[in-house]
Amino acid sequence: MRLCKHAARADQNGTPILMDIRRLKSFIVIVDSGSITRAADLLHIAQPALSQQLAALEEHFGHKLLIRSQQGVSMTDAGHAVYRHAQIILRQMEQAQADASAAGNSLAGRVSVGLVPFSSAATLSVDLLAETRKLHPGILLHLTESVGQTYSQMIMNGRLEMALLHGTGPIKGVRFEPILSEEFFLVAHRDFAIEAAAKPVPVSALDGMPMLLPPAYNFVRRAVDTTFTRTRTNLKVVAEVEIVRTLARAVASGLGATIMPRAIADRIVSESSEPLICRLVSPRIEETLSLCVSDQNPLSEPALAVRDILLCLTAQLKT
Repeated sequence: MRLCKHAARADQNGTPILMDIRRLKSFIVIVDSGSITRAADLLHIAQPALSQQLAALEEHFGHKLLIRSQQGVSMTDAGHAVYRHAQIILRQMEQAQADASAAGNSLAGRVSVGLVPFSSAATLSVDLLAETRKLHPGILLHLTESVGQTYSQMIMNGRLEMALLHGTGPIKGVRFEPILSEEFFLVAHRDFAIEAAAKPVPVSALDGMPMLLPPAYNFVRRAVDTTFTRTRTNLKVVAEVEIVRTLARAVASGLGATIMPRAIADRIVSESSEPLICRLVSPRIEETLSLCVSDQNPLSEPALAVRDILLCLTAQLKT
């Protein structure tokens, strides 16, 4: 923990730890915004002053932390290490402040949770907010539902404390706890001549059917791609949609069919006024939904409380 050792001392001008914490915050904003200019605007300080903070931080650790280019900034290996520790240190400082403010009272502090889109996890956000507010009103819950970010990486970097995501690992730096298996269903307008029946629809019957699916890097899309490839069936993707509401409207309008985990398939059907068919596919397509946490940094008391609520909510999905 070299970072903690250095952060605990004053710098050469006798500036105490508070200055280092401010520099760590600035460093995080620079990385997250991808530009010193943008970071200076967000922090409401002059760019030269922010550059001086960065220079002081690099001198403090004895390593170059960022590489500047016309495209913005990128982290060096040392920068990645400092970024990860900075996230942890700042979260601990926030938790210390919350614990001090709520001493003798209920749990308090900020807890960040990632819920992977296009899964049962995405249907839990409101319930998670409601239960957390009811049981632990002092907890500030930060929810993320993003298709463009890798949750496991965000956990390793300290930006998230836990996430519900597809997969079982292994990934170094994080621990996976399988929660449930999600079956995938075909959802299509009746104009596509798919009969309503209890038995699964053969994937071969979907050859060339216009499909609306997430992009290729999404776990749902990869699972569908794999099944179509194995069965030598032509997967005709006519649009890549990352917004569930848009996907539901497009399917209801007959622009294409989709294949989604049951929770999302049920949502599409329930929100549609059009006659939609919802059936399992064969061979079976499924993905494991897991709770992912860091295997290096223990969860805070507020985070443990949120984890318990999350596990309770996901257990209800199995029934």
